Amino acid sequence: MSKMSELDAVIRDLRTAAAAINDAADTLSEMFSGKTAEAPATPTEPAPTKEDVRAILAEMSSRGFTAQVKELLRQHGAATLSGIDPTEYAALIKDAEGLENG
Repeated sequence: MSKMSELDAVIRDLRTAAAAINDAADTLSEMFSGKTAEAPATPTEPAPTKEDVRAILAEMSSRGFTAQVKELLRQHGAATLSGIDPTEYAALIKDAEGLENG
C-alpha cells in the first residue's frame, strides 16, 4: 500500500470517528436539554402539614410577631389555623417567614 492510500484510509477513519462523536454529542444534548418527553421529573417538596405550619407560626409568635401572625391567618381565610384550607399552608408559611424580613 502506498503512502497516499494509507493517508486516505486514515482520513476516512478520522471522518468516521468524528461523525460518531457528533452523533453521540447530539444524543447527549437531546437527553439532557429537557426537550424530550423522557426527561426525568423534578422531585417536588412534600406539602406542608398543619403541624409544620403550627410550629412555624408558634415560633414567629414567640419572637414577638403575635399580632402579625393573627393577621396572616385572617388574610388566608380564618381566625385560627384549624380554619385554614390546607392548600394555603405553603403560602402562609412563606408569608410568616417574611415577617422577619419585613
